[in-house]
Amino acid sequence: MAEYDDTYNINIKIFNRLQHTITGWPGGKPNADDSNRPERSMPKSKRVILFSPHPDDDVISMGATFLRLVEQGHDVHVAYQTSGNIAVHDHDALRYCEFLLEFNQKMGITSDEKIYKKVIKFLNNKKSEEADIQEVRMIKGLIRRGEARAGARMCGLKDDHIHFLDLPFYETGRSRKNPIGKEDIEIISELMKGIQPHQVFAAGDLADPHGTHRVCLDGILAAFEQLKAENWMKECYLWLYRGAWHEWGIDEIEMAVPISPKQVDKKRKAIFCIKARKINHHSLEKIIENSGKERSTEIEKLHSCIEI
Repeated sequence: MAEYDDTYNINIKIFNRLQHTITGWPGGKPNADDSNRPERSMPKSKRVILFSPHPDDDVISMGATFLRLVEQGHDVHVAYQTSGNIAVHDHDALRYCEFLLEFNQKMGITSDEKIYKKVIKFLNNKKSEEADIQEVRMIKGLIRRGEARAGARMCGLKDDHIHFLDLPFYETGRSRKNPIGKEDIEIISELMKGIQPHQVFAAGDLADPHGTHRVCLDGILAAFEQLKAENWMKECYLWLYRGAWHEWGIDEIEMAVPISPKQVDKKRKAIFCIKARKINHHSLEKIIENSGKERSTEIEKLHSCIEI
């Protein structure tokens, strides 16, 4: 109080600061005064890339904001950065493989029979902590793709706006991943150059126990660094969201997105498409969307958001 102001004026100042973070228009509200809003009003329809480290972080951590962006007419793309194959249970992969084998046998197709039998034999004899063979990782990755695609469709996306990047750093078959590499950064850069987004949403919850979120964010930041000379990058904002692992402190939030009961219900339905993760219904009540701000001299605009 001695240094700044009396309690009343400090209270008003902090109240206004928090109030200005709340918006039902995560892509900006058209034809509105945006001087106290977290996002620009123009362009009215923005190109958006929502990066999801695993094929479920999009709907779990920012599902309702995802829905809002689509419903409000923005050109939204979702990019699943990794296959997420290590999160699929062996028995799920076995079930799918047995289905494929029996389906092909019924249809009289024998060309892939050896592959299916190889996978079934491996899964039936797999030892604890043994890394999956390539064929098993592929099947598990396809399971995750199907579920992620269903969740994105639930949010209103068409298939040509759903991208599976399958970044190479992830494909070790184990929880420990490789560091981000040039090939990973190039894949992210190529997608960004093709879309030229006004907004990029990326996972900022770096407490992910497997470290994948951190590596995925490093790849995005490296792509921003690589593309910073592009003209369209001058209008590209990077928002960091959090949810499943470690939420932002209230003082770190720059965009808070109110969600209605109907949107919560639709977000739940999108999450329930992700069956391989076996998400507990009780945990959905605790899921909040966050995104926090960091500043860099190399990246012009880096921001943050949360669902309330």
